[in-house]
Parts: sequence; C-alpha cells; structure tokens
Amino acid sequence: ERLSAVLGPPKFDGLKDTAQRISRPGIATGLAYTSVGGAILFVEAERMGGSGQLMLTGQLGDVMQESAKAALSWIRSHAIPLGLSASGTRHLFNATDLHIHFPAGAMPKDGPSAGVTITTALVSL
Repeated sequence: ERLSAVLGPPKFDGLKDTAQRISRPGIATGLAYTSVGGAILFVEAERMGGSGQLMLTGQLGDVMQESAKAALSWIRSHAIPLGLSASGTRHLFNATDLHIHFPAGAMPKDGPSAGVTITTALVSL
C-alpha cells in the first residue's frame, strides 16, 4: 500500500500485448464506438486452401458483412497494383478460402467503418 502511495499507480502496459498480437500478418486493429466511448477492434484474417469461399465470424451485422465483401472485391480489383500477378490472382482467389474473424464474439458488431481495417488484414496475408 505504501509503495503505491509513494510511487503512484502502476504504469499501463496493456499495449505490449496489442503490439505482439498485431505483429503477424492477417491481424489489423481498428477503432469501435461503444456506449461508453470507444474500444480497439481486432480483425483476424486467415488464408487456407479451398474453393474461393469467404467465411465471416464474430457476431457481425449485415453492414459489417457487406464491408468485408466490399474489401475482398476491392482487393481483387486492385490485385495487380498490390503486387499479385493476374494469373496468380485468379488462382489465389479460386483455390483459397478466406476467414475473417472479429474476436469478442459476445459483443455484436455492425457498421461500415471497419472496411479499411478488414482490407488491411487481408492484404497483409
């Protein structure tokens, strides 16, 4: 007790976990509006062999699902400037499934503003 009275409260180091979490491809952070202010929103994307399917998880509303589909469409239409060859792109999207997950599944998520974050997570793969 006396130590915290003299030195003050402990330093906030919650960002260490955030920095480690986003250091790998497929994870991006965005901001979310909540009833008490705001929060950091994580988007986790994974790429795996498959048949071109897009899977969305994490209690997403209709608008958020549309944002994810629009992000994928944007990536497909800008594949060459992003460094993907035209033939490689066709193969990539036809032979790859993408899974986009928004953690904190107990909290519903909706709105159009996560599109850039979703795009960033996907392009980083």
